Amino acid sequence: MTNEHIYDFVMKDISGADVPLGTFKGKVLLVVNVASKCGFTPQYAGLQSLYERYRERDFEILGFPANDFLWQEPGSDLEIRQFCSTKYNVNFPLFSKISVRGNGTHPLYKYLTEKETNPRFSGKISWNFNKFLVDRNGQIVNRFDSKIDPLDEQVVSAVEAAVASHVAG
Repeated sequence: MTNEHIYDFVMKDISGADVPLGTFKGKVLLVVNVASKCGFTPQYAGLQSLYERYRERDFEILGFPANDFLWQEPGSDLEIRQFCSTKYNVNFPLFSKISVRGNGTHPLYKYLTEKETNPRFSGKISWNFNKFLVDRNGQIVNRFDSKIDPLDEQVVSAVEAAVASHVAG
């Protein structure tokens, strides 16, 4: 694997612009695979609420649309962006649709799910809205299943602890 760190990736945002994930160095990240036609889609509201609560403390949510589970994200990037902004007022960073599972898994999601790069929280993406918490030093410090709402106490307390920490010197 050529990417040794989450900050090594350059991703396309939902508008098609390149975004080096290195621009998020020093911030706490919640990386989430999202979908518009899923039973967990209402989690967008919780994600947005979490983002609003902590963004002033260098917290970012990075949403990665994926159509890997029962074709629950069939739209184009433009349709996804419009859906998220009109239905859920999402203003955290959304990225271009990628694959998070299977033969076409994007290298970022290989990094997040493979044992060699994420020994503590590795494993296949089980469904839409899996969440990875990355601390200010770029370390994956937690993972939450789709069923765990973004406003669940375990997510909130983990985010709170991460934003309270400092970048290692």
